[in-house]
Amino acid sequence: QVQLVESGGGLVQAGGSLRLSCAASGRLSSSYSMAWFHQAPGKEREFVAAITWSNTYYADSVKGRFTISRDNAKKTVYLQMNSLKPEDTAVYYCAAGGVGGNAVYNSRRYDYWGQGTQVTVSS
Repeated sequence: QVQLVESGGGLVQAGGSLRLSCAASGRLSSSYSMAWFHQAPGKEREFVAAITWSNTYYADSVKGRFTISRDNAKKTVYLQMNSLKPEDTAVYYCAAGGVGGNAVYNSRRYDYWGQGTQVTVSS
């Protein structure tokens, strides 16, 4: 049984920063890709960033502002979010799966999901 637990969300002013963490427990291989998606009210879940064994991927809307990283020893993935904008407001979900290449953008390809953490950016 694999569990993903996100933390680090909160309320921040536009231009501020937050760091999200996602801690994995259970039998999750370090070769698994990890990703962040977000979902705003009334919208579909959208890709934010992913990290595989060798590459990182970002949505165009967050390139240059967000950085994804992982600590395999701690089974934890991070999302450093800088220069936050009101449109970044959403519930952020952590995901894990045996995906690579362009499949990392597809939420249906992930096997495990966290419960989500709310990020609210005020203007």
